[in-house]
Amino acid sequence: MVEPVRSRLPRPRSLAVLVAAGSILLGPAGEAGARPSLGAPGAVVSAAPLKHRLWIPKTTRAAFRLKYVTTNARGKRALSTGTLFLPKGKPRRGGWPVISWAHGTSGLGDRCAPSLVGPALPRRDRPYLANWMREGYAIVASDYAGLGTPGLMAYLHGRSEAHNVVDIVKAGRAFARRTLSPGSRLARKWVAIGQSQGAGAAIYTARYATRFGGRALDYRGAVGTGTPAYVEEIVTQLAPDFPPLSSGITAYMSYILAGMRWTHPDLGIDGVLTSAGRKYVKLAETACVGPFEKDLEGAKLGSFFSRPLSTLPHFARTARSYMAMPESGFDKPFFMGHGLKDADVPYALTKPYVDKLRANHQPLTFKSYDADHSGTLLESQTDTHPFVRKLFAQKRR
Repeated sequence: MVEPVRSRLPRPRSLAVLVAAGSILLGPAGEAGARPSLGAPGAVVSAAPLKHRLWIPKTTRAAFRLKYVTTNARGKRALSTGTLFLPKGKPRRGGWPVISWAHGTSGLGDRCAPSLVGPALPRRDRPYLANWMREGYAIVASDYAGLGTPGLMAYLHGRSEAHNVVDIVKAGRAFARRTLSPGSRLARKWVAIGQSQGAGAAIYTARYATRFGGRALDYRGAVGTGTPAYVEEIVTQLAPDFPPLSSGITAYMSYILAGMRWTHPDLGIDGVLTSAGRKYVKLAETACVGPFEKDLEGAKLGSFFSRPLSTLPHFARTARSYMAMPESGFDKPFFMGHGLKDADVPYALTKPYVDKLRANHQPLTFKSYDADHSGTLLESQTDTHPFVRKLFAQKRR
């Protein structure tokens, strides 16, 4: 049986010291979000033991919920929450190597944050993450800025997600170093791993991890399964005559519109939405993915629009800036896996991105699987685990 968190915490330390974790202690979330000075990216604002029911299996040391400083989709200093999971056993010299897990679609509402309710697909994600912990990796996982913190999470906004994924590594290391015992320290070495929305975040992170992490971190590479790419090409075609899609895809599109509307309020998205469109895009700001898909059953995406989105000034350019995946500039190896039967992120959408990366001579390893969206995550483990072991085994250049 896994021991409760309290038995692992240093008894002499007061709660104030524990939650401060060597950083500043801010006021209520809304007040903190309005303050101009939040500290450097990765600074820990508060910390608390994570509810035991949210622990990843194989978490036998401790698990914590962190609030930390990062950058949001508007390019401003902001707050995010996330989790830290420590495995059993003794860490290697230098501390536990780190996996920064980028989660898939959960929703935009604060109550959808994985650090509060767990992953949207726990039966899939919890055993998957446990397999990584079994190999002796600590896991940090960002909720993404705006999901459980002031603002709105900008769905599929790669640059902000990359900041969030990198900064949770900084936060996890700072918290462990200043608050926990030496046997709970985190190494400088880390990789990014993600699925679906998180795959896009992980691969985007792969492009900027060295730059965003700086010399304090030792970024080694990334893994993404079910990576969305060229989604902006679909979004720019949304119009009254757009063909019906599944409720799942319609939910994703609604999340994108809500995220773009928050990130670029001057774009004028409301000006092309019908009453139905305004209703569902507004609902997207608070609805978690499972219930939202049920709410959208029978809804036609084309009915959301009074005229094409492309008629908005600069919309196509803004959409590309918001979500287009990087096609060059990767400095470390990364792995992408995709299912031939993927209905959530169709293979035909991502394969051209893979071809572009290869044409640009990026350090990509790609493999396809005869599987659907979730099946690819699970089947890819026979390839991704050796890939990640090799990343961590390499000497730093």
